[in-house]
Amino acid sequence: MQSPLALVRDRASEGHDAAHAHDETRSTEFDALEHRVGVNLARLRAERQLSLDALARASGVSRAMLAQIESARSVPSIKVLCKVAAALKVSVAAFLRQHAVNGFEHLPADRSARVVTSNGRYWTRALHPDAEPSTAEFHELRIAPLHTEPGTRRAPGTTVNLVVSVGTLEVSVHDRRQLLATGDSIVFDADQPHSLRNPGDTEARAFRVTVNAETPPRWDVPQETHHDAPLAHSEG
Repeated sequence: MQSPLALVRDRASEGHDAAHAHDETRSTEFDALEHRVGVNLARLRAERQLSLDALARASGVSRAMLAQIESARSVPSIKVLCKVAAALKVSVAAFLRQHAVNGFEHLPADRSARVVTSNGRYWTRALHPDAEPSTAEFHELRIAPLHTEPGTRRAPGTTVNLVVSVGTLEVSVHDRRQLLATGDSIVFDADQPHSLRNPGDTEARAFRVTVNAETPPRWDVPQETHHDAPLAHSEG
């Protein structure tokens, strides 16, 4: 049987190991960020056929600093990124993306992902890049005549903005129904039971924007280890 002091030491060791693993994960994330910024900067500069010296003159950032950023040896400040972005005529976000480094991304219609369900009576097409998780999703919907499609309940805080482009749609949220004509829109919380129904005799079309719930921050709360706490004793 272990002594109370040994148990305290074991818990402290477990806490240290967990903190070390967390630090390693955070370090890996920073390394990935440095690499992404460097790769995007090198690509943007190459596409514009700019040398390091030319970009340094245009941005006011030293050649040495630009070389360090491209080789992932330095994480630039927001001020430095703003200067470089202005010289390259892109947004600061272009350095952080895995896609659309030029500020836009072309999504050809013949390459977009389509999902057909309910024996072909419900059809969706993604109108947003699916290369990485996004705070918002954009879809085109097609609903066959007299078809009802149940919606997928999402995490609390997720909202849906839907606009009818062709025909009519009836949106049900819990036991409340709202009929939408062409051009009408509706916003609702997607964590509730909901469905779409086409009451007409022709296909209805709509566009849906889903704004995903924000993930709450995970605060790093140091755990108490009680190294200096006296061991309890009984008075006899």
